[in-house]
Amino acid sequence: MRIGLFVDAYVPEINGVVTATKTLFDVFRKHGEEIYVITTNPFGKEVMVQDNVIRIPGIELKKLYGYRVAWIYNRHAANYIKKLHLDIIHVQTEASIGIFGRIFAKKFDIPLVYTYHTMYIDYTYYFTRGILDPLAKSMVKKLSKRLANSSTEFITTSEKTKKALRSYGIKKYINVIPNGIDISQFSSSPYKEEDFRKYREEHGYVDTFLLLSLGRIAKEKSIDVCLKEYALFLKSEPKQKTKFLIVGDGPAKEELQKLAIDLGIIENVVFVGKVSHEETAFFYNLCDLYLSASTSETQGLTFIEAMSSSLLVLCQYDDNLNDVILDGKTGFFFYSENQCHELLNRILSLREEEKEKIRQQAYEHVQKYSVEIFYQSMREVYLRAIRKRW
Repeated sequence: MRIGLFVDAYVPEINGVVTATKTLFDVFRKHGEEIYVITTNPFGKEVMVQDNVIRIPGIELKKLYGYRVAWIYNRHAANYIKKLHLDIIHVQTEASIGIFGRIFAKKFDIPLVYTYHTMYIDYTYYFTRGILDPLAKSMVKKLSKRLANSSTEFITTSEKTKKALRSYGIKKYINVIPNGIDISQFSSSPYKEEDFRKYREEHGYVDTFLLLSLGRIAKEKSIDVCLKEYALFLKSEPKQKTKFLIVGDGPAKEELQKLAIDLGIIENVVFVGKVSHEETAFFYNLCDLYLSASTSETQGLTFIEAMSSSLLVLCQYDDNLNDVILDGKTGFFFYSENQCHELLNRILSLREEEKEKIRQQAYEHVQKYSVEIFYQSMREVYLRAIRKRW
């Protein structure tokens, strides 16, 4: 099977869609499939082809977290892709390269698979700044419906997102396939205990309980809620020394730094900055608890990555996470903001054997998101899409 993955960003960029695309690319290659990634080029102004990755030049939108867009059709890239004789085009994003994939699929009558990764209705404020936002949300719903219905096969990553899409009026069959996780890269990271010990010593984190937030620093991630709850937690004068590490970068970073200062907790909050994809495993394994208040996730990949790293997880309840976290068994939910700092105290007071039991149960629970199960599910969708064109 010859597959083309069309996506607006790819490694070394870091976000959930990039991670999902890289996982898909790797597991299909592992099984001997012929798979290609068509994406934007952050390295130059020419079309680049290297190791089955075709990069198309584009423009960087600096005000939108460095998001890069390419023209919707590149003739040079199209001529190259045409020679690949693709059986499937899998579009992972909606703009730029995503549009290119749709044009190419229609022009050459290739089955189109489309995955809806992002709840765009939660992101309209980036464009509207609150002006005519209801109109923007209505347009998002209509566009989502049109893109879904024009696909040969349509995928989303959770039942929550499927329910939302049904409310948009989408009648098409929706495949629910959670993105696979290469659990081994987190559970068996290349780092050793010595690496973590050395890092803690160098940064003054010896005998310190480390909280972690990892990913894009943006409004919809609700990191401000975590900071406010952490401030309340510190006011309770916990016996154990703690630090809150915020790993990543994004448009809300300066605002959150100011909030940490205003809350009087800046000495306990560390903005680590952007790290490479490979380094994320280091921070998951370094820290003791993953903290999140985000309810904008379509699947919650970072939660699964954290649990794969035997990291305790505390997050705001979202029905999207019902299949990911079993409250009190594989992690913890807080249902209101005031409950979060109380749960932090409770978690820190657990005996070490109780914490270890939760970590082990979490690790076993996330095995269902393995890349092999992901591969089999995606392969079935691809074959079904091809059969529809017979």
